Amino acid sequence: MEGSSQPPMSWRYCGNQLKMWRTQAGVTREELAKEANYEFESIKSMEQGRRKPTLRVLEVADQMFGARGLLIAANEYLKPEKFASYSQDFMRYEGESIVHSSYEPLLIPGLLQTEETVRALLHAHLPVLDDETIEERLTARLDRQVVLDKQTKAFNFVIGEAALRYPVDERDVHIRQLHRLVEVAGRRNVIVQVLRLGGAHPGLNGPFVLLETAEHEHIAYVEAQETGVLSADPAKVSIITQRHAMILRRALSPEESANFIRKLAEEL
Repeated sequence: MEGSSQPPMSWRYCGNQLKMWRTQAGVTREELAKEANYEFESIKSMEQGRRKPTLRVLEVADQMFGARGLLIAANEYLKPEKFASYSQDFMRYEGESIVHSSYEPLLIPGLLQTEETVRALLHAHLPVLDDETIEERLTARLDRQVVLDKQTKAFNFVIGEAALRYPVDERDVHIRQLHRLVEVAGRRNVIVQVLRLGGAHPGLNGPFVLLETAEHEHIAYVEAQETGVLSADPAKVSIITQRHAMILRRALSPEESANFIRKLAEEL
C-alpha cells in the first residue's frame, strides 16, 4: 500500500452530497455560507472534498434543503481515521496474528507505549492534528494493546538502545515508559530485547514487523514516513526474516535487556 495525498473519501463523498442537495433545493453557496456563518470559500472547499464538512454546516444545510436528517447522518462517517490510511491493512492482520516479531531502532513500539508517550508523539505530528484526531488515534493505539493480554499470541520486540535513551517527553514520563517495558516483558508471552548501539548490521536500514497468521501465513510490514508496505511475497518475507534473525543474534538476552532497562531508568 502507498500513502496518498488525496483527502479522505468520506470528505469527498459528503461534500458531493452537500452540493447535490443544495443544487436540488435551489440554494446558492452564498446563501448557505451566510446562514451557516461560514465564508463562501469554506463552503466551496467542503463541497469539493478539500475540507471536512462541519456538523454546523450539515445541520444548517439539512434544514435548508429539507434533507430530514440525511445530511446530519453523514457526520458519523466524518470522524477521524483511527490509523493512517497506509497502515490500516496491517492493523487488521496484527489483530489476527498469532506471532508478532518486530524491530524498532528509534521509537518504543506502539504496542508498548504508555498513554503519555502516545500523546507526546501525536502532538508532535506534522501536519498538525486537530484535537479530535489526536483523541481518536490515542484511543485506537491504546486499544490495540489488548492483544498483549491474549496469552495464545507470542510477541518478540527488539528495541534499539537509541529509543530507550531518547525521551519524547519529560524525564518522569520517560521513566514510566521504561518501567512499562519491564512490566510487559515479565509476561509469559512477551519478550523484549535491547539492541545496543554500535556496529554495522541490517537493522540500520530501518524498522519492520513480521507476523504469522493462524493459517501460518507469514507477512512482513515495513513502514517509513507517509508510507507502509505489507507483503506476503515469500522472497520479501524471507529477506526480512533473515535480517530479524541476525538482529536477534546481536541483541541482549531478555534477562540482560530487563536489567539494562531498569538500570537506565535509575540513571535518569
